[in-house]
Amino acid sequence: MNDNQPSKDRPDDHAYMAAVDLGSNSFHMVIARVIDGDIQLLHREKQKVQLAEGLNEQLVLSEEAIERGLNVLAQFADTLLPFAPQSVRVIATYTLRRARNSATFLRRAKAIFPFPIEVISGQEEARFIYQGVAHFEHFSGRRLVIDIGGGSTEFAIGEGVQPLRLSSRNMGCVSYALQHFAQGRISEKRFNRAILQAEQELEPIVSSFKAAGWQQAVGTSGTVKTIRDIIVGMGLSSNALELPHLLALKEHLVQQENSYQLDLPGLTDDRKLLICSGLAILIAAFNLLQIEQLIYIDAALREGVLYEMSDRLQHLDIREHSVASLQRRYDVDMAQAERVSQTALLLFSQVRSQWQLTDEDAMLLGWAATLYEVGLHINSSGVQKHSAYILQNANLPGFNQEQQQLIATLVRFHRRKIRADEIPAFSLYQLPQVICLLVLLRLAVLLNQKRRDDLLPELQAEAGSQYLQLKLGTDWLAQQSLLAADLMLEQKSLKKIAFVLDCPGLVDAVPG
Repeated sequence: MNDNQPSKDRPDDHAYMAAVDLGSNSFHMVIARVIDGDIQLLHREKQKVQLAEGLNEQLVLSEEAIERGLNVLAQFADTLLPFAPQSVRVIATYTLRRARNSATFLRRAKAIFPFPIEVISGQEEARFIYQGVAHFEHFSGRRLVIDIGGGSTEFAIGEGVQPLRLSSRNMGCVSYALQHFAQGRISEKRFNRAILQAEQELEPIVSSFKAAGWQQAVGTSGTVKTIRDIIVGMGLSSNALELPHLLALKEHLVQQENSYQLDLPGLTDDRKLLICSGLAILIAAFNLLQIEQLIYIDAALREGVLYEMSDRLQHLDIREHSVASLQRRYDVDMAQAERVSQTALLLFSQVRSQWQLTDEDAMLLGWAATLYEVGLHINSSGVQKHSAYILQNANLPGFNQEQQQLIATLVRFHRRKIRADEIPAFSLYQLPQVICLLVLLRLAVLLNQKRRDDLLPELQAEAGSQYLQLKLGTDWLAQQSLLAADLMLEQKSLKKIAFVLDCPGLVDAVPG
């Protein structure tokens, strides 16, 4: 055990954090602590898994790859045993993002790994990588960051800690190695095909990235580090990489018959089969983006995750900024959003213990309540569908894929018929939990349909399994016959998904 690694006898301490990166080539774990607002890295673990190698053309992950991943997770679980759930964040990237059977992996992981696994979008992956670099080493100008992973390559341009351009391209050193350098075979023709395919993949982002510009280009993670180490070891450069260095290394590799027999300074055995594909991708990036010089920085996605965890401990949640940005973009009626949010969270506070809901559930419900009308920007007819589409497809920094999908699902069914078969199968959330949040949002929207601040009486709610009793007062209900009729319709809608809504005095308040 590393001397700096937290002891299993040490009590949980929020100052200690761990970030786990389930990458397409390797799984990484970083343990750190917060001291005076800064992050001190204590322990790192890296295990080669090569998940992307097990992803076939139908995007199905093989049983062998799944087993490799689960075995490493079991090892990580042992290291993380003393950590509180809120002190660990686990991020999954390209392969689990793309695999059609990723739900199988996530379900089996739950049995051996006690922390939730968040599958993130490519944009979010690029953002985390940029944040890792930006916090690791200050740079006063604009910088380009490139991270060549096993299944995808992320590109980011930013200034300070603010990313300005983010993109994830479906090209990685593992996938390209299988496609262009199978069995380790090397040739000029194979290299040129790989470079051409990478250039085609990069073409859609070239104009936007070059228009943004940068004063420094940075490479991160194992592939760029290996290429840098080889080029320095060969005496081609003392540190920074330039296109002539990459082309000289390419010519040297072409002269070899096979990757297995490579003997180069800085090239480890586990990188031999990936060096040609990684180099081809980097050459393509230099060619199309016209990079003059690139330096390596030893920080990436997991460091970015740690810094964001640190921000959340200080109540600086980037998701708040993402929601506010969406509200401004779609000119949300903030007075109504506040009414619905307050009502939803008031009901939430009264039933959370019975339904075993969490602070995170409250935040997601609150955000759904403030965003449910973004679809009005398209049309008021079918607003729930328009709003859900926007929320499902918008770029929302800070949200993982399931958080974003959950908010979109709540908004999709905030009114009218609930189609239970269209509610996604989540890994991080149980169906009863989703239904409970949906009921609270629907009631909050219904109770505030007149858009008035002075309308509602004191609300009282009690809950049980698939059950909610809402007390509004008989006298008040008698004065709100239209709302009472709507609540009666809501009872029927919820009954179809086996949920009981009880509202004392409701029958007497509806005429006839």
